[in-house]
Amino acid sequence: MTSGGLTAQAVADLVGGRLLGDGAVSITAVGPIDRAGPGALTLAVSQHYADALRSSPAGAVLLPPALADSPAGPAARIVVDDPYGSMVRVIRRLFPDAARPAGIDPSARIGPHCELGADVALGPFVVLGRGVRLGDRCRLAEGVILGDGVTVGEETRMDARVVCYSGARIGRRVVLKAGAVIGGDGFGYLSGRSGHERIPHVGGCLIGDDVEVGSNSCVDRGSLDDTVIGQGTKLDNLVHVGHNVRIGDRCLLMAGVGVAGSTRLGHDVILAGHVGVTDHLTIGDRVQVAAKSAVIGNVPAGSVYSGHPARPNRQVLRAQAALYRLAPIVGELESLVAERRRDA
Repeated sequence: MTSGGLTAQAVADLVGGRLLGDGAVSITAVGPIDRAGPGALTLAVSQHYADALRSSPAGAVLLPPALADSPAGPAARIVVDDPYGSMVRVIRRLFPDAARPAGIDPSARIGPHCELGADVALGPFVVLGRGVRLGDRCRLAEGVILGDGVTVGEETRMDARVVCYSGARIGRRVVLKAGAVIGGDGFGYLSGRSGHERIPHVGGCLIGDDVEVGSNSCVDRGSLDDTVIGQGTKLDNLVHVGHNVRIGDRCLLMAGVGVAGSTRLGHDVILAGHVGVTDHLTIGDRVQVAAKSAVIGNVPAGSVYSGHPARPNRQVLRAQAALYRLAPIVGELESLVAERRRDA
């Protein structure tokens, strides 16, 4: 990946690092340590990368103090305490977001009584229902549909074909990636002998400031209560948040997570890929749940859970260790049984 460019010295100044070597090296790209070219910046985060560092063709490298004296390698070394964080800062400088220019495409359809803030951008075939309110500098890509009464805070970005159903409230600096669906009816039915009757959903859907919702993820509106996503929470692609769910601030829900209706998540919760959470549960602050786990009961704050069904991680690891120890014992028991049968 290439862009404008910085010198190695400019990179060191940007990240507050200590430069070793040639500060005039031109950096126009970033890349992995084994494939970055002479004009690229790479990073090495630990001794695990020591061998690759010595043979790296990169022009410059971000590395921790422990690797500063490694022989050979890139002509410029920038010593920092946090190579990953520093690389993020450099990437943002080298590759600034290409914001959609302000303006309204002629194919966009704007309903009555809408209020558009300053410098908004509406792409081709955007549809705004009645009474939509957009804050300043919002960016709506092609095919975005906002239902009646949707409100959107300033500097929010919606990628192609995002749909926000009527009444959804979207905060400031929110990112909704392509295909995200916000505020649709949840999966709620009254089942009886005549079939399944849909439960009306009249609650709201509130997305807090600085939230990100990944591609093809769905956040359902509430049935009676509101569905709420707290500030700074990030939802990966293909995440489903059911009706009446409330998720706290700064949570991370990774690919394929599903949270069933009326469950409550505290602040700083991490649900790894394909975690499933059943309905009407309470998951405390700072909980971490390992990938593929099935949460079927309340989880106390600060816990680490895993497994199917999910249990405290230490219990799961001990059970697995016991199972692995049991396997050779079973073999010995089978041998003893066979021996006794022969003797009989």
